[in-house]
Amino acid sequence: MILFKKTQSVCPICLRVLPAQRRAEDDGIYLDKVCPEHGAFSALIWEGDLRSYRLWAAESGISEPPVNARAAARGCPYDCGLCERHQRKGCCMLLEVTNRCDLRCPVCFAAAGDGPVKEPTLDEIARQYDFLLAHGGPFNIQLSGGEPTMRDDLPDILRIGRERGFSFFQLNTNGLRLAAEPGYAQTLKAAGLNTVFLQFDGVTDDVYRTLRGRPLLAQKQAAVRRCADAGLGVVLVPVIAPGVNDDQVGALLRWALERAPGVRGVHFQPLSWFGRCALPRPERPVTIPRMLALIERQTDGRMAAADFSGGGAENPYCSFHASYLRREDGSLRPLARRAEGGCCAATSDDARTAVADQWSGEGRRADFAPDGALSETSALDEFLRDARRSTFAVSGMVFQDAYTLDLDRLRRCYICEVDPTHGMVPFCAYNLTDAQGRALYRT
Repeated sequence: MILFKKTQSVCPICLRVLPAQRRAEDDGIYLDKVCPEHGAFSALIWEGDLRSYRLWAAESGISEPPVNARAAARGCPYDCGLCERHQRKGCCMLLEVTNRCDLRCPVCFAAAGDGPVKEPTLDEIARQYDFLLAHGGPFNIQLSGGEPTMRDDLPDILRIGRERGFSFFQLNTNGLRLAAEPGYAQTLKAAGLNTVFLQFDGVTDDVYRTLRGRPLLAQKQAAVRRCADAGLGVVLVPVIAPGVNDDQVGALLRWALERAPGVRGVHFQPLSWFGRCALPRPERPVTIPRMLALIERQTDGRMAAADFSGGGAENPYCSFHASYLRREDGSLRPLARRAEGGCCAATSDDARTAVADQWSGEGRRADFAPDGALSETSALDEFLRDARRSTFAVSGMVFQDAYTLDLDRLRRCYICEVDPTHGMVPFCAYNLTDAQGRALYRT
């Protein structure tokens, strides 16, 4: 046993801030803490030895304080918005446009569908866009919920954001309306949507019955086809739950690659225990090393753990990423990782640009010169577009729950929820719930 780093966390029962200690054992790295009222807690945060944990830790040391930050009175994680002690200004902003949903998934970080309906008006959404511009924007916007497509005015929400200067819009969706409604994907693209972040947990219906409450594979596949026909980029987003779909990682990647470049990549999200979660928390949840081992083993080494690196702008223990060039013979060539160790970028702005470039669908066709020949600029645009069509991204985000929350990690978060009361709140703080499901921010 090696005790090697002091930090802070919270009690899973009462969410009180506690001193915490990272501990290295032969089988992994653990986060330990003791609540004076509720006792001791220990959570696995890394499968591997201390050397592998430290080797993963390349990250940018660039300071990016939030713009117009709030004063920190109580301290992290209670003063987010963002507060003056936060170390990143933000990259991706989740704008929840409804808490309604046409599913009631047993696993849902937002606990969508519980409680009274909450939907900001278009004027309120416009004010949230203005707030973001005054606090470091424009950022990448993730339209989320609930299920955003429950709102018939979703195209208007996109247009309002475009008019204010936001350039990248991602739709976080279960895909049911996209699958069922001909022309809906084209409508959203015309309004300014770039990417569909599609809930896509497996390639068999038993996975959906467990995680989403009903068989959905046919609808998911139809949603991908509709988006591809509309020229919308699609990123498959599987929640990976131990014993449920961790044996389908390779199958998911193969399914996605067969549908590239319409499918731009796969973004794995190992299950975190916050919000509504009907699955019991295991002693050994899926960590980054286990996720990479699953990828390598189930792709027969076509995608190797060594191809991946951690985040550069965010804390490296939050994410993993690799990009591949798809060759004509179907083989994959891993693209070089950044020298500073970041998956996409060293700063929040770099990350924002990298995500937009990789995940967007077809851009506009290159303009032609009057005589019909490509201009120099158009030729370069065409070359870059073709190069982007040949790349495929594999990434993931390991969100923190009340057992694994590490305030050192949280202070570097650049993925925030936009809240009219609290401002810009780091995702893991906004969705943090105690053992009884009570939240710090989400009401």
